[in-house]
Amino acid sequence: MQKTKSGNKTIGEIVAADYRTATVFENHGIDFCCGGKVALAATCTEKGLDLATITSELEAVQHEPLERNQNYSSWPLPFLADYIVNTHHVYLKQNDEQIATYARKIAGVHGAHHPEVIRIAAIFEKIATDMAGHLKEEEEVFFPALKRADAARTADSAPDAKDRETIRVSLLRLHREHEEIGDAIHEIRHISKEYTIPDDVCNTFMLTYQKLREFEDDLHKHVHLENNILFPKAAQL
Repeated sequence: MQKTKSGNKTIGEIVAADYRTATVFENHGIDFCCGGKVALAATCTEKGLDLATITSELEAVQHEPLERNQNYSSWPLPFLADYIVNTHHVYLKQNDEQIATYARKIAGVHGAHHPEVIRIAAIFEKIATDMAGHLKEEEEVFFPALKRADAARTADSAPDAKDRETIRVSLLRLHREHEEIGDAIHEIRHISKEYTIPDDVCNTFMLTYQKLREFEDDLHKHVHLENNILFPKAAQL
C-alpha cells in the first residue's frame, strides 16, 4: 500500500476492501462506519496522527491470514442482506430492550452520585426506539426491493421502477438514521468516559457498561457493512 495512494482512499473504502484494517482504525479511535467517507490522509491530519505510521500498521494487518468469511465485498447482495439480518438484526432484537432496562435500573439506583447514567439511559432509550423502526424498514421494505432489483439485473432485465424508487428513498433515510444512531452511541461513550466503571457501583452497573461497549462494537461492523459495501452496490441498481 503506497502512502499517497492509501492516503487518498476513504476509511470506508479501505475497510470495505479488507475488514482486517478495521482493527487499526479502532485502535486509533477512527470511525470507519459513519465516518467512513473521509479520506485517510484528512483523518490523520484532523486527529494529529502520522499517516506513514497508520499506513504501515494497515500493511501489517493485511499480511495476516484472511478468513474467507471476511471478504464481505465479494458477497452477492441478497446473501449480504441476509447475513446482516441474521447476524446484526438478531443481535439487536435480542439485546436492545435488555440494555435499555439495565440502563434505566442503574439510572434509578446510581443517578444521584453518577448523573451521567441518567443521560445515558435516555439516549439509549431513543436508540432502541429508533433502531426498531430502522430494522423494520430494512427487513420489510428496503431489502425485499433490493433483492427483486438484483434478481432483475441478474436476469439481464431492468429493475422495476417502483423498486428503484424504494431503494433511492430508503438509502437517503437509512444513511441519515445511521448518522443519528452513530452520534448517539458516541455521545454515550464520551459521557461514560470510554465506559470507565466507577469504584462505588454494583454489578448491574458494570454489566450495563459492558453491554453498551458490546453494542457499539456490533454497531460499527453493522453500519460498515451497510454504509461502505451494501449501500454503494444498492445505489448502482
